[in-house]
Amino acid sequence: MESIWLEYGWTLLILIGLEGLLSADNALVLAVIAKHLPEDQKKRAINYGIFFAFLFRFGALFAISFIATVWQVQAIGAAYLIYLGLKNILGKSEDEEEGSADGHQAKGKGFWPTVVKIGAADLVFAIDSILAAVALALALPSSPLPEFGGMDGGKFLVVVIAGVAGLVLIKFAATWFVKLLETRPSLETTAYLIVAWVGVKLAVITLSHKEVGVLDEHFAHGLAWTIIFWTVLLSVAIGGWFLSGRDLSQQKKKRETLYEKSGS
Repeated sequence: MESIWLEYGWTLLILIGLEGLLSADNALVLAVIAKHLPEDQKKRAINYGIFFAFLFRFGALFAISFIATVWQVQAIGAAYLIYLGLKNILGKSEDEEEGSADGHQAKGKGFWPTVVKIGAADLVFAIDSILAAVALALALPSSPLPEFGGMDGGKFLVVVIAGVAGLVLIKFAATWFVKLLETRPSLETTAYLIVAWVGVKLAVITLSHKEVGVLDEHFAHGLAWTIIFWTVLLSVAIGGWFLSGRDLSQQKKKRETLYEKSGS
């Protein structure tokens, strides 16, 4: 029995780290989506985003069996994240450019449309978070605890604790990312690259679903894909950080040059 609880403890630590990384991505996306709003509205939108993150993650805990078995839910989530990421990476639409040129707020960029967009992103990240947690938890041996939410009680408890840890991180990380984006605005592109890549991950999970069968059923949670996913994700995050730092130094040089010209 002791060995079972040791295995549960080790898995829980891994899951907390995993949920922390996924929550950091979620928090960064909240900050990026709300970035264009005035300061007071930005804070309100972020608070709504944190509330949605809590709501959807706890809701997902009680719909684990539904989320894990209905591939259409995973497919819709994948499509939305890939669309959201690519749409923002490939640039603004003509309407947005015209809106920014006139000094007016572009259509769909107001407070409530932004809140809706944040809510949709939170929902998909909640699905991804629960699927990742369940994939690890299901590999654990059965516990003596009663079944709950369609899962073994011990496995369900591990998923809940890891999820709560991730939510705590979202609360603190979102505010930090808002401040960070003010000094490193080019991190916005990095954030949307991460969004699209998480969408690809959900697409792989969908294609590996036993009812779809395009990929092997075990591929999405196998070692090879796990290594590929995290290698690309960390490479994008680290590369984006250093490139945004280079942008900062270039901006500083431009300011110094302008200052020297104005003084001469």
